[in-house]
Amino acid sequence: TSGVSFLMRFLIFNIGPTLLEIAMVVGLLFYNYGASFALVIFVSVVMYVFFSMKATDWRTKFVKQVNQADNNSTSRAIDSLLNFETVKYFNNESFEAKRYDVDLEQWETARRKNRLSLFALNGGQAFIIAGAMTSMMALAAINVAKGNMTIGDFVLVNAFTMQIFMPLNFLGFVYREIRGSITNIENLFTLLEKQPAIVDKADAKEIKVSKGEIRFENVGFAYHKDRQILQDVSFTIKPGTKVAVVGESGAGKSTLVKLLFRFYDPTHGCIKIDGQDIAQHTQDSVRKHIGIVPQDTVLFNDSLYENIRYGRPEASEIEIDEAIKLAHLDSFVARLPDKGDTQVGERGLKLSGGEKQRVAIARTILKRPPIMVFDEATSSLDSQSEQAILGALREIAKGHTSFMIAHRLSTIVDADSIIVMDQGMIAEQGSHDELMRLDGIYTKLWQAQQKNNNEE
Repeated sequence: TSGVSFLMRFLIFNIGPTLLEIAMVVGLLFYNYGASFALVIFVSVVMYVFFSMKATDWRTKFVKQVNQADNNSTSRAIDSLLNFETVKYFNNESFEAKRYDVDLEQWETARRKNRLSLFALNGGQAFIIAGAMTSMMALAAINVAKGNMTIGDFVLVNAFTMQIFMPLNFLGFVYREIRGSITNIENLFTLLEKQPAIVDKADAKEIKVSKGEIRFENVGFAYHKDRQILQDVSFTIKPGTKVAVVGESGAGKSTLVKLLFRFYDPTHGCIKIDGQDIAQHTQDSVRKHIGIVPQDTVLFNDSLYENIRYGRPEASEIEIDEAIKLAHLDSFVARLPDKGDTQVGERGLKLSGGEKQRVAIARTILKRPPIMVFDEATSSLDSQSEQAILGALREIAKGHTSFMIAHRLSTIVDADSIIVMDQGMIAEQGSHDELMRLDGIYTKLWQAQQKNNNEE
């Protein structure tokens, strides 16, 4: 949009008037003083424009080098300052200073080339202007000496010549900026032509969720054609029950959540909520009925209250306080100097991992959707806090359909059903006791975790 603004502004207020002025001056000189004066001005302007465009194209690479060097040096400085703790942990202050010095040296070299190329551009333009002025003055002086022109004509020709080249001084800058503006405009239209990967169908309606039953029917999915993530996954989560999905990293657990939220659509098969295919309904209505406590909680740079209120923006202060209490966040809030108005910082950096996850839990509690998803929701909590929050989650999950992605198996032993994923397929399914009796993948995972716990 800045490119469009620049292009329109300079076309109307700079380039257009300059071209009109050149045409009028050449016409007046030709009419009053003959073809020689008009020809000198015309040839000079053409040479000036041609040289400015070629020289600007030539020095564009030096401008890019300066910008790149400036970006590199600035990024290096910011990166080392943001990660100052890591720098200090490894005694690498001098190492970072040397790397920054190398970047500054490259910036200095690029800057020098840029200034020298600008000097060449300005020098060439000045030479053409000087040549034009000298030629015009010489012609005028000869005509005055012969008596064909008056001193007033001499002054007029001099003024016209200077007036012509004054607006052309900015031609190099304007030409470079116009080229950049045209590129930006092309990028703008390219961006506008892009279509989202997931688009609601023209006849898509809002989904109606009353019970909260979730059904995956022969679901297959791949982020890339050469790597299949899910293969014919089928299972049903009954209304009001809690179903957990476990498995090793890369088994496709989190992908199930992304498909449920319609961040992606299955490559084959379908997902139904209360018997309704979510692909046939609007994304907004599907997500409105699902709440999530993600594994990686990202907060806005706002107050604690506002981050919790994000779950349901129209919620009252009383409802927010209730959500805070259910998430066992009330004692933490009470200790804060500004209570709920405390700023959490960018991405919640002023809070610990466990505190951020409690905020995410409170936010989901406030939303109170019929379907609740927990993606390793207690992974950043200590054992005592974990047990307290698990108790709270059991309370708020009553009457809701719960879908849990779990790494710690101890957190899902009370699940109505546990699905064990292995290489994108369902390997085992059943309650904790049933799976233990199978003595399969789940049993091995359980024994490995219990062994680690005992060692700790």
